[in-house]
Amino acid sequence: MTATPSPNPHPVTPELVVDQAFEQELCELVLDTAPRLFAVVQVSDEGLADADGWVVAWGFANGDGSAHVIGIDGRARLTLSSPDRAVRHFAGRPGITSRLIWLAQPGAATTSRAEAA
Repeated sequence: MTATPSPNPHPVTPELVVDQAFEQELCELVLDTAPRLFAVVQVSDEGLADADGWVVAWGFANGDGSAHVIGIDGRARLTLSSPDRAVRHFAGRPGITSRLIWLAQPGAATTSRAEAA
């Protein structure tokens, strides 16, 4: 069986009708179910005048308490029972501590990539 070519050389794509109420509902769903974002940071010489800190990984915590974490170099990818386990995984050498820094919950969502930037 062969495909029959379209008699219309320029087929028309139907225009999508956007229901603003539905779009708002989707944005609210995203806000309600969004995972909590966090960074794993390491700090050297904490409490001293020359203390320094840096981000070693980013993660997100799910509603069930589990977490997914990826090291900034991309080599470590972890699925953990809790975000606190990431602190243990990225524990540093003596004199270096690790901790979580949580990003604030988002207050807005949009279907437009340009508006989100």
